[in-house]
Amino acid sequence: MNASASRENMLKKIRQALSTSVPVPFPVHDASSGLFPPANDDETILFAEAFTSLQGKFALCENENDLRVQLSNLLHLKEWNKVYCADAALARYCGVLQTHPSLDDCDVSITGCEYLIARTGTLVLTAHQPHGRTSGIYAPVHICVAYNHQLVYDLKDALYFLKEKYGNTLPSFINFASGPSRTADIEKTLVTGVHGPKEVYCFLVDG
Repeated sequence: MNASASRENMLKKIRQALSTSVPVPFPVHDASSGLFPPANDDETILFAEAFTSLQGKFALCENENDLRVQLSNLLHLKEWNKVYCADAALARYCGVLQTHPSLDDCDVSITGCEYLIARTGTLVLTAHQPHGRTSGIYAPVHICVAYNHQLVYDLKDALYFLKEKYGNTLPSFINFASGPSRTADIEKTLVTGVHGPKEVYCFLVDG
């Protein structure tokens, strides 16, 4: 059999295979439905439990004044004097009157977030926010200030609302941060703070 006949024979078999329908080997999944059952508990409780289980530090604030008191007490207790915050409005809201000018040598960085994912205890940060790409990653300590209305149950909910918010111009950088940076690359020994902040705090303002 020459090369031309072999090629035609192969193409014939491909055409026959394509013309025959093959049943789907798995049930069709409805992408609009979640993989996980809906939450039975309050999303605030779910987030706090998941976040603290990942070595995150969680604080619930009744209002703006409570946030300022708790944050001021933490900064004083830890002796964090070089406070970096790229969002001037957020700094004023937190009662931080003087911010450190550089992220490179700061003690702590304060940012907002897009959403909090309750099921996994995850902060959702994007490049479209005033803090940009680096504030929640490069500082040794990251403090995130969020509000109750930013709580969503699962990852798919966060992605849905991001698309609703930004449409076809999604941020070029979306960071899903679940607690402090952790790695066990070397001798399977868990080390924190190697690829990101060593400590992560979330102050959730009720209301």
